[in-house]
Amino acid sequence: QVQLVESGGGLVQAGGSLRLSCAASGVIVRTNTMAWYRQAPGSQRELVALITRGSSTNYTDSVKGRFTISRDIGKNTVYLQMNSLKPEDTAVYYCNVLAAGPTGWTNYWGQGTQVTVSS
Repeated sequence: QVQLVESGGGLVQAGGSLRLSCAASGVIVRTNTMAWYRQAPGSQRELVALITRGSSTNYTDSVKGRFTISRDIGKNTVYLQMNSLKPEDTAVYYCNVLAAGPTGWTNYWGQGTQVTVSS
């Protein structure tokens, strides 16, 4: 079984920074794409950023230039550095990892971490 444990959320003032971490643990043969999603109240879950195993990255337009996704393949961990935070970044952030475990390739989700940006 593979588990994702997120950390780093919290309350921050507009213009501040936070760094989210998501560590995958369990029987992991290999990880592929890792990503961060977010869901604000009353909104659908949206992709924020993703990073491939080859470290290619993609960001939603609203966070380009402010957020940076990175990964440590050896630690099966993905990070999201969030700078110049805005109130509209307030949401529950979820990590998502495509990993090969005991039963093959599976898309795993973290439990979510709350990010609140005050104006």
